[in-house]
Amino acid sequence: MKPSRSSPFKSKGGVARILHAFNYSLKGLKAAFLHEPAFRQELLLCIVAVPLAFWLSANWQQFFVLCSSLVFILVVELLNSAIETLADALKPDYDPLIGRAKDIGSAAVLLSFVCALCVWAAILIPNYN
Repeated sequence: MKPSRSSPFKSKGGVARILHAFNYSLKGLKAAFLHEPAFRQELLLCIVAVPLAFWLSANWQQFFVLCSSLVFILVVELLNSAIETLADALKPDYDPLIGRAKDIGSAAVLLSFVCALCVWAAILIPNYN
């Protein structure tokens, strides 16, 4: 008989798995809020920008696209923070490869901002023909 390669910590599925996953997600959001200043700053940006998006949008579709671009920034920041946290846990001393990984994660956050700015510009700047 072949040994199982799955982790004993993995759940089997069902409603309990969904509830556990939701709880882990909330713990992750709380950890990011408590330990990541960049996440808090970007969350503040969203708190300011969502009402602005509501006010500037011509319809619900535009509002949701603008808000989605903001959520995209938060998602990329969460992934970047996860990479940085894992890197710091594995190798607290300076390592050029760890530094490169962190720089690449930071570049991803920058590109998420560029993407969001492009979305906002495409929706909010009138199309002159």
